Amino acid sequence: MANHKSALKRARQNDIRRLRNRAVKTRTRSIVKRVREAAGGNSKDIALQELQAAQSIVDKAAKKGVIHKKTAARKISRLNKLVAKIEG
Repeated sequence: MANHKSALKRARQNDIRRLRNRAVKTRTRSIVKRVREAAGGNSKDIALQELQAAQSIVDKAAKKGVIHKKTAARKISRLNKLVAKIEG
């Protein structure tokens, strides 16, 4: 355990950041899953709405540094490709 005042503060900050990052990451995974489920249901309108929400959330996660910006771009690209395949 940390003994110095600055080390204690650093430990507190790390805990706060870890919890925030975990929340953002979980939210990102959930929205990506919802897009995949909507795409599997062959409802293009719903899938497009979910995709738009997913794009926003994934971009925010990248902006906050929770995921790398190229990882975010890859996720969004693959989801776009998946939704584009839906007919109707």
